[in-house]
Amino acid sequence: MNEIEIVELKKTDLRNAVVIDGFPSVGLVSSIVANYLIALLKMEYIAVMDSNLFPTVSLIRDAEPLGPARVYARPNLQPGERQVVVFSTELQPSANLLRPLGRAMIDFAEHQRCSLIISAGGLIVEGEETEKEEEEKGEVSVYGIASTERAEELLRTADAKQFTEGVISGTAGVLLNEGGRRGMDVITLLAEARPDMADARAAALILTAIDQMIMHLNLNVEPLCKEAERLEAQLKLLHKDAEKKSRAATPVVAGYR
Repeated sequence: MNEIEIVELKKTDLRNAVVIDGFPSVGLVSSIVANYLIALLKMEYIAVMDSNLFPTVSLIRDAEPLGPARVYARPNLQPGERQVVVFSTELQPSANLLRPLGRAMIDFAEHQRCSLIISAGGLIVEGEETEKEEEEKGEVSVYGIASTERAEELLRTADAKQFTEGVISGTAGVLLNEGGRRGMDVITLLAEARPDMADARAAALILTAIDQMIMHLNLNVEPLCKEAERLEAQLKLLHKDAEKKSRAATPVVAGYR
């Protein structure tokens, strides 16, 4: 099994924090959610996730070199505010890294005594008719599944339907399985998204559900969609660039494509 290392760059009290899984999913939904939260909450770069199988790239942002997979947290919490931790990356992990990545995240959450993990993702929607029908019905196309009864109670506070049958893959699937096995509260939120494009609307719906459960900032979806669209454009460029660098990298990163 490939080992994943998480190196702390800044000591931060993460007790009772909510961890957000921002690893890429259908429609880049999780990436948009992660990046929006980092900007909204003015989060700081506190740790780097590394592996010998990660591409040998450095993301440069505001003239600062950043690791290929990063951990962020809220600085200077005010009384009553909930700590939020975000795992963020522009890389698309290969299949053999998904289980170690999920386990590394849940190990980190347990070690830091975090209380909840939320994984955001997209459900593949095919054809224009399905989306049109959903809009006409006015339904909120967000689905959720929880690993424990405690997490299920929290999920009920959000405008999300229960995900009753299907397959959840990627780090989200690993986190749900590990959460159920270890008794760790894990919630996966899924929104219908187009697989061939970054879907800002789906990300906005999931951000609203996260807000309802843990932040209570009463986020307005309309401006949220506009901001998410801006992030969407940036992320598409970053993902394309990261993929090119991955393909051109040395054999130690074989498995990325």
